[in-house]
Amino acid sequence: MKEFDTICAIATALGEGGIAIIRISGDKALDIASKIFKPKSNDDIKNMKSYTMKYGHIYDVETNELIDEVIISFMKGPKSFTAEDTIEINCHGGVVSTNKVLETVIKAGARLAEPGEFTKRAFLNGRIDLSQAEAVMDIITAKTDLAMKSALMQSNGYLSREINKLREYMLNILALVEFAVDFTEDDEEIDPSIPLKVAESLEKSINEMNSLLKSADEGKLIREGLSLAIVGKPNVGKSSLLNALLRQKRAIVTDIAGTTRDIIEEYINLDGIPVKIIDTAGIRETEDIVEKIGVERSREKIQEADLVLLVLDSSRELDDEDKEIIDSVGDKKCVVILNKIDLESKIDENIISNFDNIIKISAKEEIGLGDLKNTIKDLFFSGSIETESLIISNSRHKQALIRALENAEEALVRVQRNEYLDLVSIYVMSSLKALNEITGNELEEDLVNKIFGDFCVGK
Repeated sequence: MKEFDTICAIATALGEGGIAIIRISGDKALDIASKIFKPKSNDDIKNMKSYTMKYGHIYDVETNELIDEVIISFMKGPKSFTAEDTIEINCHGGVVSTNKVLETVIKAGARLAEPGEFTKRAFLNGRIDLSQAEAVMDIITAKTDLAMKSALMQSNGYLSREINKLREYMLNILALVEFAVDFTEDDEEIDPSIPLKVAESLEKSINEMNSLLKSADEGKLIREGLSLAIVGKPNVGKSSLLNALLRQKRAIVTDIAGTTRDIIEEYINLDGIPVKIIDTAGIRETEDIVEKIGVERSREKIQEADLVLLVLDSSRELDDEDKEIIDSVGDKKCVVILNKIDLESKIDENIISNFDNIIKISAKEEIGLGDLKNTIKDLFFSGSIETESLIISNSRHKQALIRALENAEEALVRVQRNEYLDLVSIYVMSSLKALNEITGNELEEDLVNKIFGDFCVGK
């Protein structure tokens, strides 16, 4: 276990609540707590047993002023989250009361923790690997049950076990290569069974990597969500569609063109997929400065979105503005929505016949919304979503796995060409290095700091 100073932070969200928790971690945690905490029992808390709690009061270390009535818990390292001695102070919730307790802890000798420092210590002390550490933040930020379940699987080591299995393959290959190179005389041929065993192990590794990567795009959507932009000219029913999908009146709906002048963003849960719906300003030529800015932002959102919902008014003939918007979608993944089917249709559908996905709805009457939701899901997922397959949900993990796969494939090609095994081992080592990056066995300090810097303070 590494030597660190003792840190502290508020581990709960700031605001009014029944309780708040201040976490202290480090070899001086119990010593610091003893300076500011007086138990009701008058016991010496330095003799406190691990996994026990005590009731008492917090006093200012300098003035002896009563700060708060609290309960403290003690977890002795290495059997704690950070693998260090850990104290948690359960005090009254509230901005003032919580900060007063935190200030008292700092006065007693603790340092305010940096973002993610508790989890970082758990990683550096070997209690969890890097993929499990990253999953902690995914649990906190999960927007759906499916995202939560996927993050919990990773936190429990599901991904780690898969990666370690691949690492074992690569290490075995390197052992075979080393044996062949070191125990073969210069004038001898290498045992022909060894290249065959190397090729067999590489093929097995490649198949496993491909299997993991199949879930990567789906896993990323589960983790980060799907960005969906609703576009069209003014008054085709974009805001009505947003309200219908949200099942609440989030956007103002009027008969006046140009009512929506700015971007409205909201999240919905689509069978476990967090979907960010973006209602854009109606795209048209305008002299209104504010509306013009909104139109420009709408065009930007089209390019940024994972999926575009192009809304057309089926009760009117398509005009030049509609056709311009159709052209602006370009080669983006798109669903054309013919809205207002509760009215007489006047649209020429031949103009949009080149689109693969056309859905007819009435946002006002909430007709066809089920078909729309199913189409969105089908565009991103092949078949049903199996939670157990959602392993690679992190972009960093995906990129590292791609590099591992590319090097393993190159190694296999060179073995099949009967090239020297010690040259093949270079690619095997590169593949192993990429796998090590996922679990943190081999990672630069700057990247580690960047990963944990994205965490919230207190975690």
